[in-house]
Amino acid sequence: MAEYEACILGIRMAVDMNIKELLVIGDSDMLIHQVQGEWSTKNVNILSYLHCVKELCKKFTKIEFRNIPRIQNEFADAFATLSSMIQHPDKNYIDPIEVEIRDGHAYYFQKNEEPGGKPWYHDIKKFLAT
Repeated sequence: MAEYEACILGIRMAVDMNIKELLVIGDSDMLIHQVQGEWSTKNVNILSYLHCVKELCKKFTKIEFRNIPRIQNEFADAFATLSSMIQHPDKNYIDPIEVEIRDGHAYYFQKNEEPGGKPWYHDIKKFLAT
């Protein structure tokens, strides 16, 4: 979610600067591939962020997302450091997305089972037992 928030902030800043063409370079495989539509998610928390990014993308005549391996992305560390030192204007503030916190563990709410009636972790449990 933090990666999505950083991406949203960057895109909103580009919108505020009236930029029409944007190249977004990131080291988050998940975020880049989800925004490009190559990967999907069922996580309702992530879906809210993904929807927000896609809505912001409509404000550009051209926007491209490119993945760069984390080990090669020295700029991400530099930008993260700089970003933590800069007071961002209020207009670029990311409105918080409400996330529901449950009382039980996440696996408690998971009801999907793999074909054959065994839970997704069956093979892992069997491996650990042997």
